[in-house]
Amino acid sequence: MKIDGKEIDYLKLDNVVISGVDFDDFPDFCDAYVESADYNGVELTELELVELSEDSEFVSMTLHNQLF
Repeated sequence: MKIDGKEIDYLKLDNVVISGVDFDDFPDFCDAYVESADYNGVELTELELVELSEDSEFVSMTLHNQLF
């Protein structure tokens, strides 16, 4: 995946906060999005968060890892 035109390394993402969780949508959580996250120690911008949130597989996997 690319953010701001740069390929990102998911292993460098940290402090990921997922919001918009509706348990009626389990297991898809289609309304969930990344509220905040750090990349390599730097907080992502709003635009970068929107782009990251578009990766529904990442959002879903991150949320499932946080919940279970």
